[in-house]
Amino acid sequence: MNQLFRYLILSVTAEWRRLNEDERIAQKREFVRAARAELVRVHAYSLVGTRSDADLLLWCVAEELEPIREFESRLAGTRLSSYATRPYSYLAARRRSPYLGEHAHAGGENARVEAGPVGDTPYVVIYPMTKKRSWYALPHEERTRIMAGHFAVGHRYPDIRIHTAYSFGIDDNEFVVAFEVPDVRRFLTLVADLRETESSAYTEKETPIFVGAAMPLERALDEIDGAAARAGVAT
Repeated sequence: MNQLFRYLILSVTAEWRRLNEDERIAQKREFVRAARAELVRVHAYSLVGTRSDADLLLWCVAEELEPIREFESRLAGTRLSSYATRPYSYLAARRRSPYLGEHAHAGGENARVEAGPVGDTPYVVIYPMTKKRSWYALPHEERTRIMAGHFAVGHRYPDIRIHTAYSFGIDDNEFVVAFEVPDVRRFLTLVADLRETESSAYTEKETPIFVGAAMPLERALDEIDGAAARAGVAT
């Protein structure tokens, strides 16, 4: 229940895009090989078409921190990484919510044996979040009552799966929340409804927001330089 999540966001430079195609292909293959890790589960998402400052999101899941550090060190040694920046990255841990109570249910995030995305939806939405300090000044019973209203709204959207990870003391934010969603407009409606709950008044920050399209890492890399689109035209 205490697995670590690492969210790594990469942006590839214009210089890399100007390399010849054979060199880009070789670098992408090297990067994919480096991303294979026995102790780290890596889920790839393309940010092409949803962010102007980033291209690739890697959601990494591990039982311990050291495999994550080793994983990122391997990536740093690739040629593609020398043409990339990391404008955002987050570290968080899985933990049972102290406010669930009777809202815990079969199929909920705390009931899942395996941490990380299930992988049966086309998109994820991920963002860091921090609560206002006034939230923690409330009695636990009051916070539990307020969160009950928050959970009740979420239960109206059973097709959207939430993953809440905690970053207290190990990153700059307090949480990183991730949602597996069937359609981004469906998620928009959920968030609009959540804005009207009492809990929303206690949110300090919940940006930046990343909308990623789930796909194999090879495909996500091909989307960065348009190779996936060119292959589609060729066929």
